[in-house]
Amino acid sequence: MKDYSDWPLTGFPGIATNPETLVPEVIDEELCAATLATTSDAAAEIFVLLARGENSAAAELIAEARLREPGSLPLRILEADLSAAVNENERAIRRLKNLSAEFRGSEGEAVIRQHLGKAYFVAGQYHAAANSYALALELRVAAGASAALIYSSTVALQRARDMAERFDSVA
Repeated sequence: MKDYSDWPLTGFPGIATNPETLVPEVIDEELCAATLATTSDAAAEIFVLLARGENSAAAELIAEARLREPGSLPLRILEADLSAAVNENERAIRRLKNLSAEFRGSEGEAVIRQHLGKAYFVAGQYHAAANSYALALELRVAAGASAALIYSSTVALQRARDMAERFDSVA
């Protein structure tokens, strides 16, 4: 059995962030499914579908949910995450940069910056990822965020810095 003890929690039971890829993965399917069965939140369902790698189903649900809630920040972030999941990295980055500008100085900025860091990381833009994760961490600390969120940003920032250093040493 795999040890997930150092994997940052995502806030959804049964899902944690892989510290190597910085992408959420289902680590306990039973817990995840049981929790999902108790909610009617479309964003939660989309998040689980993405963590399972069910990108087509996630895309369909995002389209439906965005019709009902076109301005929903969580849905807009998940839409960008879907772009990254299907290798539309520049689209994901562009969407998240636009959201970052739109929500600068708000409560949502740290979350957007964390997801922007992930999009940069997935695209192999490790320096940009580190910069975005550093800002997410700074914003989370300043806002008194939970230890789990601060840990998630810290792990992501260190991994992005490690990859940037490795990339620089090869280049």
